[in-house]
Formats: sequence, structure tokens, C-alpha cells
Amino acid sequence: MHKPVILIALLLSGCALKQYPQSAKVSDAEAQTYDCAALNQEIAKSQSVQQQIDKTGEFDALTVLGFVGDFGIGNGLAKASANSKVKARLEQLQKLQSVRCAHGAT
Repeated sequence: MHKPVILIALLLSGCALKQYPQSAKVSDAEAQTYDCAALNQEIAKSQSVQQQIDKTGEFDALTVLGFVGDFGIGNGLAKASANSKVKARLEQLQKLQSVRCAHGAT
């Protein structure tokens, strides 16, 4: 009786074969302790994560397997989620940078 429910849940969950790097939001502790140099470094790291996401998303054998498994939906959702998280972190860091480093300090 539970087999159809489990099967449907697996089909709807998608099958992301690619592993995309994940970024966390800027925590309160980070926001309080980052100076201009640390913010510049974290922004560079976030931009690097964006590049890793783009590189991971390139067409390869896992793309083909993902398409065969679930028409690529799982990989697409995983990439969109990773992009959304890194974009949010980058925006937070840039806002902090504009406040903390506004007086020409870098």
C-alpha cells in the first residue's frame, strides 16, 4: 500500500545527479565581524562559487543521465537553488561592503 506513495514521491522529487556548491546567508556574527578586507575576500569567494556552479552546469554525461532519469528537472532545480543562494549571499555582502567601505577604505 505504501509502495505507490513512495514511488510517486521519488518521481516528484527529481534526481539531481550533479552536486552544486551551496552558499549560506550571511550570519549576524559574520555581518558584525567582517571588515573591508574580509568582505572583499568573501565577495571573491562567492563569485568563485558562481563560476563553479556554471562549470558544474555544463553539458556532460551526468546531464544526459539526469535527462534520462527525470528529463533534467532534478539537475535544473539543484542549479537554480544554488544560483539563488549564492546570489543572495553576494547581494548581502555587497550591501555590507557599501556601508562599511563607503569612505574609500578597501
